[in-house]
Amino acid sequence: MLRSTSKWLSGLVVAGAFVASVATASAEPIKIAIANFGEHPQLNASIAGFKKALADNGFVEGKDVVYSESNTSFDASLVPQMIAKLQSEHPKLIYTVTTPVSQIAKKALAGSGIPIVFTAVTDPVAAKLVPSWDAGDVGITGSSDLQDISAILTFTKKLLPNAKRIGIPYNPGEANDVALLDKVKAAAPAAGFEVVPVGVDNVNDIQQRIASLAGKADVIYTPASNLLQPAIPAVAAAARQAQIPIVNSDDAAVRNGVVPASFAVNYEQVGENAGKIAAQILKGADPKTIKPSVPAYKDHAPLINKTVLKAFGAEVPASLADCNCFTK
Repeated sequence: MLRSTSKWLSGLVVAGAFVASVATASAEPIKIAIANFGEHPQLNASIAGFKKALADNGFVEGKDVVYSESNTSFDASLVPQMIAKLQSEHPKLIYTVTTPVSQIAKKALAGSGIPIVFTAVTDPVAAKLVPSWDAGDVGITGSSDLQDISAILTFTKKLLPNAKRIGIPYNPGEANDVALLDKVKAAAPAAGFEVVPVGVDNVNDIQQRIASLAGKADVIYTPASNLLQPAIPAVAAAARQAQIPIVNSDDAAVRNGVVPASFAVNYEQVGENAGKIAAQILKGADPKTIKPSVPAYKDHAPLINKTVLKAFGAEVPASLADCNCFTK
């Protein structure tokens, strides 16, 4: 009888230990991988917004989720290696930042069962990440940083009312840049602009290509390009020498006194949009049923640096004198 009781108690201890082990395992934080193209204020803001949205939806960093972050310093040749490394860590979800990273991740992770949420992608349909703006694809969806092109052109015309030709530097090898150029071409006539595109596929060619716009463009709009934005000081230096004012897609360059003006999307909000989608997926939603999100008009804001604008040969017009959109 004692021996039987002893065995029964021993069984309880073993069963209790097993239950405790299962409970501990189930309490382990979910792992989320973040594949970034490189360190940049806009991209970093999108990561911060992503984490914030997940925390707001019950996935607190360090408690419910842990993040494994990596970037390639904007070297596209290293992206496959980065994705393979993150995949080997068996994350529950991968957050891909920018179009090139998202395109490579979609191909590399096909059939892996690891869902992808992308961000900082201007046109996910043109980039073949999703079939349409109304649905995700198998295992992938996310948030676009598509700017309101008509609003950008309207602001640019208010800032420089006499400007008639708008120069658009772009990287022909980047789907984001090409998609945005097409949208500018479509919207420009209604805003009273002629579009003057200039291809830039190498940072070493920036000075020469921007200088080629002298006498051909009255203003330059620089898109959220993975080639141009990290090199915006070089773009600005060449444009300043040619006395062509810049309206940029990133307001940090305006705050830092590099370019005269911007009409920019809030990238933290773009990241929050992606984080809300990720939360749905982590709770069981199928990415294919979630359409890509697009920034609302209210997620855009103008910013002007008067001193820098003057250095580029222009002044703030009376129509914008009370816009409450200036930085020192």
